[in-house]
Amino acid sequence: MESQNKWTSFSKRIHIQATMDQVYRAWACSSGIESWFLEQATYWDSSKQKRKGEELVQPGDSFTWKWHNWDFEEKGEILEANGKDRISFTFGAGGNVHIHLKESQWGVEVELTQDHIPTDEESKLNIFVGCSTGWTFWLTNLKAWLEYGITLHIKGLPQSETQNLVNS
Repeated sequence: MESQNKWTSFSKRIHIQATMDQVYRAWACSSGIESWFLEQATYWDSSKQKRKGEELVQPGDSFTWKWHNWDFEEKGEILEANGKDRISFTFGAGGNVHIHLKESQWGVEVELTQDHIPTDEESKLNIFVGCSTGWTFWLTNLKAWLEYGITLHIKGLPQSETQNLVNS
């Protein structure tokens, strides 16, 4: 019997040799998430006060994320952040992303689940397949950053340079 893909969610897991606090902070503050994932992350608390770089996000915070080498900003909201092992956020048209951390014999297991993905044909390709593939890379990049202090992506190239690399 062939299993049917629901297209509405997927999960990814990776083990990272770092402390729980290091992994959590990599997701939960602007300085952390900018070190391996985003060019710029700005968070505001519920009273619209901008959070400082090392300040942990809280449920109800809003954010603006600017991607490396892509002229697009994502706006969203922190849905859950417990200061230890769980953080969830909206992810534009792609639904929601949930991060769950737990200790393992190999360090910290990071489980990422993206859910509430629309099921129209374009979303199946662009969000389900695209984000699933993208998160595979970005989780690997997080591991490289926390374990070896390197990133695996090109940071800071002008958009025209990035296009030249893609088209060559």
